[in-house]
Amino acid sequence: MNLVLHPSDSRGAADFGWLKARYSFSFANYFNPKKTEFGKLRVLNDDLVKGGMGFGTHPHRDMEIISIPLKGSIKHKDSMDHSEIIKAGEVQVMSAGTGVEHSEFNPSQEELNLLQIWIFPDKNGLEPRYEQKDFSDKIKKNEFTKIVVPKEKSNNGALWINQEAYLSLGDFDSGITIEHYLENQSHGVYVFLIEGSLKIDGNKLKSRDAAGVTDTSSLTMEFEEFSRVLLIEVPMN
Repeated sequence: MNLVLHPSDSRGAADFGWLKARYSFSFANYFNPKKTEFGKLRVLNDDLVKGGMGFGTHPHRDMEIISIPLKGSIKHKDSMDHSEIIKAGEVQVMSAGTGVEHSEFNPSQEELNLLQIWIFPDKNGLEPRYEQKDFSDKIKKNEFTKIVVPKEKSNNGALWINQEAYLSLGDFDSGITIEHYLENQSHGVYVFLIEGSLKIDGNKLKSRDAAGVTDTSSLTMEFEEFSRVLLIEVPMN
C-alpha cells in the first residue's frame, strides 16, 4: 500500500468575503505542482457560501461534476433548462460534455457548505446531462453507501457518471473497524474525512484531512470517534 497524507491545513485557500474556499488540488489562483490531480480526480473544493450569494453563470465542458451540500442548499440553473434546489442529504451530478452553462446560488440566509468534485470523463464530446437524488435516508450506519458509480453499474440506486469511478459516503461510530475493498485494485482511492477521527494503516486523520491511497486492493479504517467519510475511487491513468 502507498498512502500519502494530505492534512486539512495543507490545502489551498481563498477568501472572497462571500465565499471561503479550500482547494485539495490546484484551482483558480491556487497552484501547487504537487497537487494538480489524483488520477482521474481533478477537483475537490470545500466551499462556504454566504446566504444570498453564489456563482454566476459560467461554462464547463468535458468534465463530470458532482456537488454534495453538507449544510444548507444550492439553487442550480443551467442551459439544459434545469432549475433545481439541492439540499443537504442530496447529491447532484452534471456531465458537462460538449458544453453547458450553469449558475449556483445559496437561496437562504443560512451559510452553505458545499463539496464540489470534478472527475475527468472516459471520453470527450459526450452529451450533457443532469441528475440529482436524495440519499438522506439511504446512508446506512457503519458501512459505505455508493452514491456515484459508472454508467454500466447504475442499477443499484446510485447516480452515474461517464467514468469508472465510485463515490461512497459512510457514517461510522466510535470503536468501529472496517475493511473496505476497492472495486478495481488498479484504482486509487482518495479518502476525505468530512468529520471525526480515524486511522488508516496506523496513519491518523482528523476532520477535513485526506489520504491518497494506491497500490492496494483494500484498506482498513479504525474510527476513534463518530466520523463521516467520503471515498472517491478513480482510475489512476
